[in-house]
Amino acid sequence: MEYETQRKNLIEHLISSGCLSKKEVIKAMLAVPRHRFIPECYSSEAYYDHPVPVMDGQTISAPHMVAIMTELLDVKIDSKILEIGAGSGYQAAVLAEIAREGEIYTIERIPALATFAEKNLKECGYKNVHVITGDGTLGYKEKATYDRIIVTAGAPKIPPALVEQLADKGKLAIPVGGRFYQELMLIGKDGTHVTEKTLGGCIFVPLIGKDGYAQDY
Repeated sequence: MEYETQRKNLIEHLISSGCLSKKEVIKAMLAVPRHRFIPECYSSEAYYDHPVPVMDGQTISAPHMVAIMTELLDVKIDSKILEIGAGSGYQAAVLAEIAREGEIYTIERIPALATFAEKNLKECGYKNVHVITGDGTLGYKEKATYDRIIVTAGAPKIPPALVEQLADKGKLAIPVGGRFYQELMLIGKDGTHVTEKTLGGCIFVPLIGKDGYAQDY
């Protein structure tokens, strides 16, 4: 009950601060037990509105950023979604709550973190989320195209593979910029026409991969 109360208080805070307004996203974030996606040593911070470390320098995004990006994507009940950066699996769980009749494919480059995410998602009963270990900057061609793509790491540029794998009328949310500060962008696709909209500053861990940053720096 303590975690449930904390979760409700967090959602009320996100609504009052203007980060969260869509009823389907509110319902999803109320349903997902965020504390189940955080290492036990940080469980007391599960419902604070800030990023929390998971492992190997990676974090679970702050709840307000999860809310903002999820609302931007305008996920439908049957959306087919690609997530780049599974992390602990929390963002994928929120998406799965909305796309209950869809499929979510989430890519994580760190094998131990992919295993952690898969375990968390399985234990919480999410059967339509598939965790893949690999280079997210290349997307996941095997199941392309995707109605929605979300990138939860800061990219130096928009990876071409992600635009290519985005379905017609699809939406891609991605932070683009430097290693320590990015601009959140929403990419749209209409036939061969691609649109870009910049929506403000954000801070994510760097996107590592062939079309991202090099691992060593």
